[in-house]
Amino acid sequence: MTDAATPFLVSAEMQAFLAERHLATLTLVRPDGRPHVTPVGFTWDSAAGLVRVITWNGSVKAKLLRRHGLLQAAVSQVDGGRWATLSGAAIVSADPQRCAVAVELYAERYSEPKDRGADRRVIELTPTGLMGRA
Repeated sequence: MTDAATPFLVSAEMQAFLAERHLATLTLVRPDGRPHVTPVGFTWDSAAGLVRVITWNGSVKAKLLRRHGLLQAAVSQVDGGRWATLSGAAIVSADPQRCAVAVELYAERYSEPKDRGADRRVIELTPTGLMGRA
């Protein structure tokens, strides 16, 4: 666990694994406890301490976060016996600068995403937990 005064630390091995090109799942926990799980591409920004997932305004994940505000979430990446789950609170943002950073990082890791214009959203997960084996 971390708090605002303590940076979220990730080992060098895990950092390398989180930089590799893999798809993942995003799980959002609704207020009633039911999970919403969807495949995603994501980026881990160790300097900012954020997991970012680009999406669009009409996606179920964006609608859930818009409707309920802050939700508990987890992003899980698996490659054979190596795996990582980053968990914490997630929000959705339409802020053009935040979306631009997320798109830039996504393009570096995966490929240039489809242009969504003003419909672009970014989900930002601030991790407080990490489980895995790299």
